[in-house]
Amino acid sequence: MVEPGFDDPGVFFSDPFGSEAPDDGDSVTRRRTQDQQRFGDFIRNFTDDRHTYKYRDQLRRHYNLGRFWLDVGMNDVGNFDEELADKLSKQPTEYLPLFELAAREVADDVTKPRPEGDEELRDIQVILHSEAMSRNIRELKSEHMAKLVKITGIIISASSIRSKAISLTLQCRSCKNFLPNIAVKPGLEGYALPRKCNTEQAGRPKCPMDPFYIVPDKCKCVDFQVLKLQESPDSVPTGEIPRHMQLYVDRYLVDKVVPGNRVTVTGVYSIKKTGLKPRGGRDKIAVGIRHPYLRTVGIFVETEGAGRTKEASYTPQEEAEFRRLAADPNVYETLANSIAPSIYGGEDIKKAIVCLLFGGSRKRLPDGLTRRGDINLLLLGDPGTAKSQLLKFVEKASPVGVYTSGKGSSAAGLTASVMRDPLSRNFIMEGGAMVLADGGVVCIDEFDKMREDDRVAIHEAMEQQTISIAKAGITTTLNSRCSVLAAANSVFGRWDDTKGEQNLDFMPTILSRFDMIFIIKDHHDQEKDATLAKHVMRVHLNAPETETESSAETELSMSFLKKYIAYCRNKCGPRLSPHAADKLQNRYVLMRGGAREHERATGKKITIPITVRQLEAIIRIAESLAKLTLSPFATEAHVDEALRLFQVSTLEAAATGALSGVEGFSPAEDQEEIRRVERQLKQRFPIGSQVSEQRIIQDFLRQKYSEAAVTKVIQIMLRRGELQHRMQRKVLFRIR
Repeated sequence: MVEPGFDDPGVFFSDPFGSEAPDDGDSVTRRRTQDQQRFGDFIRNFTDDRHTYKYRDQLRRHYNLGRFWLDVGMNDVGNFDEELADKLSKQPTEYLPLFELAAREVADDVTKPRPEGDEELRDIQVILHSEAMSRNIRELKSEHMAKLVKITGIIISASSIRSKAISLTLQCRSCKNFLPNIAVKPGLEGYALPRKCNTEQAGRPKCPMDPFYIVPDKCKCVDFQVLKLQESPDSVPTGEIPRHMQLYVDRYLVDKVVPGNRVTVTGVYSIKKTGLKPRGGRDKIAVGIRHPYLRTVGIFVETEGAGRTKEASYTPQEEAEFRRLAADPNVYETLANSIAPSIYGGEDIKKAIVCLLFGGSRKRLPDGLTRRGDINLLLLGDPGTAKSQLLKFVEKASPVGVYTSGKGSSAAGLTASVMRDPLSRNFIMEGGAMVLADGGVVCIDEFDKMREDDRVAIHEAMEQQTISIAKAGITTTLNSRCSVLAAANSVFGRWDDTKGEQNLDFMPTILSRFDMIFIIKDHHDQEKDATLAKHVMRVHLNAPETETESSAETELSMSFLKKYIAYCRNKCGPRLSPHAADKLQNRYVLMRGGAREHERATGKKITIPITVRQLEAIIRIAESLAKLTLSPFATEAHVDEALRLFQVSTLEAAATGALSGVEGFSPAEDQEEIRRVERQLKQRFPIGSQVSEQRIIQDFLRQKYSEAAVTKVIQIMLRRGELQHRMQRKVLFRIR
């Protein structure tokens, strides 16, 4: 017996006016059957340029491997049957199930005979992809509802995998009758249980209201997942908040992406209930309000981290231009000239930024540990030296770039945050700036304005390139394989050479994680100022005739530079050559041993800012120089340039005394002497005693301690709050 309302074969009605062409249920069924046959013919008979049956072979291969899905291109459907492709694009809710039924029938034909025990025919999921231009989330309007759309963005959160029923079986509590195989609409729409049971039995009273309940053991379910897509940063208008779109993925599309992936999504623009309930006579308009979401039918990952991008985006002409540029002996200078050409000077800083954009090679060791290949760079110095402009340029030039300011960034905004899902009320994670920049560069301006706790949160992300979360019952690790380009000012606003290390307000642990540290000072030089002013006037007047032809020829366009960086990161992973490794090893030993000999000869301690961590930084710089020329090995010339860059950046900054006392930037003897002075200082003077600073220095000088070590201990304890100035040349000693 067929229950009305659940499995109705058709709609029957009378037409008193006698219309000429009534559209009855038989014609609808006949048309659906014809369209299903056309989909089957497409799968069976479509051939590609090599005259192979593309989708028939793919379906057979996937089915035999246990992959019950078929990846179909919309362009192929249009080339085979344009009308069918138009119907699929404009009415996907109606025609996509027909496509999957046709794929199931074809799979039944092409996989016979199947092995024993596998007689049950599996359902096939049709995954669509399109070569059409993608839309922005802001462009989706009401006219796109229930149609096939294609959008791009960044995945920022993903829910856990849950189950959704596609076929229900109901049972009446009173009469115990079953209602089997009730189809449920796909997507986030649910199913409303019937209020009445229409079963009539002689001698039994009618069943009460709301008698049905779901029998879980007899329901058919599929896996589904809810994703949150954020529009790409480059498509967000200035001053606007990035918009989001909820994605529904099911079956074989679940667990394909993680937060931080940049994706292109094809799906059906759908609506769901808002959850608002009308109260009495008010808010009745809430009944008609629906929230949009995208029922995904295809998802393509554009970047998977570590700079990996899709290879199909390069034409043969572009690849030929890339290889021609890589073979140019002046490619290094050309790339450096192309970094922010409107900014005058800073050649070494621009070359360091080139190394940061290309990066070294990530290595996975046999014991399971990894060594990062991304280069971290810190710019310290005076205001007005174009640090922020360099950061903005790097954000645009990098294949994946995220820009943020230190003052407006928190630890959760940089790493990851744990939030409650409004639908399931479960906790979910949303990736921060360093997760979204996976495979690219995160630019942090005003790095010195960040709170100390927030800076500590990125220690793991900078060195291990992972972010570990243990909150609200969630214990997991996210990837943050990105380079960090940070800009900071001095504590006093401008760099003061007489203050030494007091110019910095950074912990040693964060400074040692930067591969190169540049101190940019605004020197007063009349000739340099005149040249700089002339350059600025030329930029503001926008006079192309004043530009020399040679400079125009040695600069690359932004689009070409971005593609070339992505191409090199994707195609090349150089390693140190044996000769270059021997040379670097010898230079490292000479730098460490030569300093000791110099110390014995002169009797003065010098700063030796090179440790194993800085040695690995030089290796990464050399590999990046080899990568920009598409060389498989880093040669001795690359090592020489890497050592020069390290010399003019970190070594020169340390030579000024600004980085002395930092982990990895002082000899072990200096650190031991500082610890002894601090320990004796705390033992000799009780809490609350007032002692002259001059007396402290004289006492320790009589014990054969150096004045520099005593002064450094006093500065460190003043910064910690353990020493406080009370009067001129008086300090109040307080131990915590």
